[in-house]
Amino acid sequence: MGQFSWITQDTRRSISSLTPFQVTMTDNKGNKWTENDYEGYGEFGGKDYFELLSEMNGGNGDRNHGIDLTFNGQPHISPNLNEDPTIEWVDEEPDNCPRQGWVEYDEDGDELPEEDEEEEEEEEEDEDE
Repeated sequence: MGQFSWITQDTRRSISSLTPFQVTMTDNKGNKWTENDYEGYGEFGGKDYFELLSEMNGGNGDRNHGIDLTFNGQPHISPNLNEDPTIEWVDEEPDNCPRQGWVEYDEDGDELPEEDEEEEEEEEEDEDE
């Protein structure tokens, strides 16, 4: 099973398995699943994102069908992923996280730089001296 992560649609933060925070997945019928400890496998509050995507598009909830819909470029509707659990569903697909959720946040919710970025900053400081 692969790692999957998205960018929340309301706050534009990567849904991280390193420093998890509350995310609510909403379908087009108004059903909601809230996850507080995302592990990176597409499950929110006990519901699989890709199984739900399949169901929302007339499928039987087969995870592989949902994955195919996502990556085949076929027209489809998608679950929404937001930090604010009161936000209603809109016909908008969440963006995939290019770092697959390998993002860390500090206690204020601000993204910490990647280790490579920290090394580059240190090298720049050394050059300035």
